[in-house]
Amino acid sequence: MAAESGKIDPMHQFEVQAIFDGFELAGQQIAFTNSALWMLITLGALWVFMLGGMKRQLVPGRWQAAVEGVTGFVDNMMMTSVGPEGKKFTPYVFSLFMFILFANLLGMLPIGVFGLHPFTVTSHLTITGVLAILSFSIVLVVGFWRHGLHFFSLFVPHGTPLPMIPLIAVIEFVSFMVRPFSLGLRLFVAMTAGHILLKVLAGFVINGLNADAAWVAPVVSLPSLVLMIGISVLEMLVAAIQAYVFALLTSLYINDAVNLH
Repeated sequence: MAAESGKIDPMHQFEVQAIFDGFELAGQQIAFTNSALWMLITLGALWVFMLGGMKRQLVPGRWQAAVEGVTGFVDNMMMTSVGPEGKKFTPYVFSLFMFILFANLLGMLPIGVFGLHPFTVTSHLTITGVLAILSFSIVLVVGFWRHGLHFFSLFVPHGTPLPMIPLIAVIEFVSFMVRPFSLGLRLFVAMTAGHILLKVLAGFVINGLNADAAWVAPVVSLPSLVLMIGISVLEMLVAAIQAYVFALLTSLYINDAVNLH
């Protein structure tokens, strides 16, 4: 936590910092950053979670049941959104859902008391934007691969009156092209806003405890701490909901490419 003269900087937690210099590529220094570190930690935690739950026991334990529950949840979501052909896209949507979920939750770890600083990679538009562009690219590839130029019929809903086709087509096209921006921005804004609020409340707690007046701590710090705990619980729920929304919208966009609704 960045503090100077009793001031708390809520934006310091989003700063990408180099841990050590990496290598030079095309005149640019490629460094290993805290963002890259936490992406690796996220992948490592996800690998451990999946490895521990793939024991294939006849009577599954809690760990195996948790993994099977998540895989079944995503599989059912793809079946509902896309239909039988959605199974071939399940591995991608499952990986997307789990990576975002773990990244969101790991960014909430209360390890600041040990002098460590968690980094929420999904609070950066570069990360969420890349995930959104990747999903959008899959939709375009699948759409044109399956339907060719007939894919453009997606922009003209069935039953549209002939005089309205030019206007509706433009509106549908703009709406379609906005999808990756809204997909990436939604996750980025949700995670950034929550972490800023938590850091501001943490500043109230710390500054209240460090204040010279004895009455400030019970009046400012204690209510802020209680509110901070409540918002932390809410943020954990938001972390799961945002991962679900990202995966659900991706499945719906894939459905448009597969079935041309």
